[in-house]
Order: sequence, then structure tokens, then C-alpha cells
Amino acid sequence: MTSIANSAGVGPRFAQRRVLRIVFASTSGHTEYVVDALVKSLKRINPSWGVEATMAEKAQPEDFLTGDVLLLASATWNTGSTEGQLNPHMWGLLHDKAKKLDLAGKLCACVGLGDHRYFYTARAADHLEHYIEAHHGRLIVPTLKIIDEPHGQENAVAAWGKQLVDVLKPVDRC
Repeated sequence: MTSIANSAGVGPRFAQRRVLRIVFASTSGHTEYVVDALVKSLKRINPSWGVEATMAEKAQPEDFLTGDVLLLASATWNTGSTEGQLNPHMWGLLHDKAKKLDLAGKLCACVGLGDHRYFYTARAADHLEHYIEAHHGRLIVPTLKIIDEPHGQENAVAAWGKQLVDVLKPVDRC
């Protein structure tokens, strides 16, 4: 068997486009606003990245496995007598549709929103982290927590996005 190589004895190298898959739950628009701000900042930081965002109510478990990095984002709900819950759409996706999904070491990140008036502020972040860990995903950056009104917190979102890109730079070189 023969192999063909260039004059340097090395096959061609192609830059691979990274894809961030975002699955988010937003009913009042705050989580969607944070996701949009993140996508805009990522396009400025590293325009070669692709971003695919899907709302939780439209997502399927196999969506979690597409792309290089999975990001889950949800606001914290405080309905009924229990506070600190996930958005109902995200809860349904994680605990019904994707209940048996194995993330198999998938690179992951989380964004949780919350309100300081509640004891369990941004508890959605904890629920998202727990899901990833319980389903064998790998959290690669500390979770971004947005407390109270997200408008005006774009710099924090952009800084977190840069941290996400920086963590993945060594992986990009492989």
C-alpha cells in the first residue's frame, strides 16, 4: 500500500470551523437577549466560529450532540410554592426528551439567569450544570450567571464569551 504526501511529507492541513450549539429557554426574552449578545460578541472575537441556536421547545436530544461545544441557557423560574426551577421548556427537554442522553465527554458551558430578590438566585445554572455532569458532559468554563436585568450587562457577556474562546484555542490547534 502506498500513500501520497506533499514534498514535505505531510498531508494538507485544513482549518476546521468550530461550531457552538446553543439550546436556550426564554419566555420573557431575557435569556434570548443574553444569547444574542453572546453570539454578537463571539462573531467579533472569532468570526470563523459558527453558531447554531435553538429554542428548547423546538430542540431535540440529537441537537445536543451536534457542533463542537454545547451551551445550555435558561432563566430561573419561581412559580407556585417552589422557587429556583428551570424554565418549563428547558425542564421538559432535559427531564423528558433528553433524559437518557449520553453526552460522552462533550465540551459544554452554561448560562443561568436569575433575580436577586429570590433565595435561589440563578438556580437554573445549578440545574443545567447538574444535567451536564450527570449525562457525562464536560464543563469547560465557569457558568455565566446574569443577575437581574440583562440589558446593560453586555460587557460581562462579552468577557465570558472571550473566556470560552480562549479555553478552546488549544483545542483549535490540534
